[in-house]
Amino acid sequence: MLYEAERQQVVDTCKEMAAKGLVVGTAGNVSVRLGDHVVMSPSAVPYETMTAEDVAVVDMDGNQIEGKYKPSSECPLHLSVYKTTGAGAITHNHAPASTALGLVVDEIPVSHYYSAMFGGPIRVAPYATFGTDELAENVTNALDGRLGALMSNHGAITIGPDLAAALDKLPYLEYICEIELRAMWTGRAVKVLTDEQMAEASSGMKTYTATEANED
Repeated sequence: MLYEAERQQVVDTCKEMAAKGLVVGTAGNVSVRLGDHVVMSPSAVPYETMTAEDVAVVDMDGNQIEGKYKPSSECPLHLSVYKTTGAGAITHNHAPASTALGLVVDEIPVSHYYSAMFGGPIRVAPYATFGTDELAENVTNALDGRLGALMSNHGAITIGPDLAAALDKLPYLEYICEIELRAMWTGRAVKVLTDEQMAEASSGMKTYTATEANED
């Protein structure tokens, strides 16, 4: 079986998203790029029964190479993102806060410094029917210079150099959306960080890692 480890990683990621309430039913999808091939979650297969053999392997033109089931209906979206960004992995979810916020805004302002993790204000891609080239183009444009975006009337997407990195950003994106919704609910103006404050936050995050204390 081609890419057995990566296909199992896709399965594990799908199950984790379901366990965390980031998807409903068989919604959402996950993929990993491996050179000219993409390992992608299958379409309409329940996460609780999904196996590595079910996961599809396609080329960059969408031709299926291996896998029991057809790839996700969002295959055009995944391929478009890979062709236009340096992403190595993609997660797409229908989490409640990010989906809800995408109904009422066109962009999330930098109201929390976590926005620096995504490259700045998080854009909302205009709605288009799932699985279409139009949606793929809209989301790809929203991801320009960003590591995450919302999809109007649909959900959210994160990208990263690998699947662990893309998955790690999901709870942060959902948190940003949740606090933005709560702030908007008050009816008061939402405070936004300045460019200088965001630059400082971005710089700080680059060195925000566990460091052992020096021993005397």
